[in-house]
Amino acid sequence: MTIADMNRLEQAARISMGEFLESEPSMEALPEAGRGLMKGIVLAAAAIMVLAIFWQLT
Repeated sequence: MTIADMNRLEQAARISMGEFLESEPSMEALPEAGRGLMKGIVLAAAAIMVLAIFWQLT
């Protein structure tokens, strides 16, 4: 397989994936919910770490 063939295959794959990604329904509200969930997870992890530190100190 030549480099030109590999380049054509790569270009075809990119075009195919671009069409696949464009056909997906837009979910603009999902990142907002994901950020809120991530903040909750980070806060819960921080609270657990603080409680573990206090438990070790007592």
